[in-house]
Amino acid sequence: MVLAGRLLIAALFVVSGVWKITHFPTTAAYFNRIGMPIGEAATVLAIVIELGGGILLAIGWRRKYLAWFLAGFVVVATAFGHRFWEADPSRFFGEMNNFLKNLAIIGGLLVLAARDKA
Repeated sequence: MVLAGRLLIAALFVVSGVWKITHFPTTAAYFNRIGMPIGEAATVLAIVIELGGGILLAIGWRRKYLAWFLAGFVVVATAFGHRFWEADPSRFFGEMNNFLKNLAIIGGLLVLAARDKA
């Protein structure tokens, strides 16, 4: 059961990393729009973390530490990318939903980190 959960969480990161690669200019523009410094560099960093972290999580490399690291990454991504309280009314629910989804991902990663011995 833990393996299935870990693979599902890993899939989220891998797919997100691949999407950022295939939509690099769009992602960089979005990062610039939300106030990330140097959107292109932030996009490359996000790709490395999401794609690399997702693959490493899927194969089980240092699961406990990787889960902690990815949880921290999602905290930062959520704080920058899904500030629903600042969204205009047409985007409020979508941003709030993404914010809450990310909290669930953080929760799953924390459970994974707590269950693993290293």
